[in-house]
Amino acid sequence: MAAQAFEEIAETFEFLDDWEDRYRHVIELGRAMPPLDEAVKVPATKVEGCASQVWLLPRIEGQGPQARFDFAGESDAMIVRGLIAVLHALYSGLSVAEVLQVDAAAELGRLGLTEHLSQQRSNGVRAMVERIRLLASQTAAA
Repeated sequence: MAAQAFEEIAETFEFLDDWEDRYRHVIELGRAMPPLDEAVKVPATKVEGCASQVWLLPRIEGQGPQARFDFAGESDAMIVRGLIAVLHALYSGLSVAEVLQVDAAAELGRLGLTEHLSQQRSNGVRAMVERIRLLASQTAAA
């Protein structure tokens, strides 16, 4: 279960045979994301476990399991910013209950990202997914 925006990324990746082209596409996705306001780049929004600086700002509408999930994010590394855009496409617009059902590793595996990221970057993606799941579970329980 992935949001439609993620399905569109997956389809684009099918047309991009070369990993370098896919890498460039991820970076372009990151460039298209609006920057976060400096005021929200605080310890509470910072994701620990990432080699680069990463901030995720939840934007959740409603309460309980049916609340709509969204977030904004930014990183000081272009590829990580792109990975945030990919995760945004994967989760944005889902209910928090649906967010908790997403198998992020399997979905990202469809893009071939897992085997092309360094161990550090993979750990960072895992840390971002864990933060997203935590935000969703806190909202679902509210």
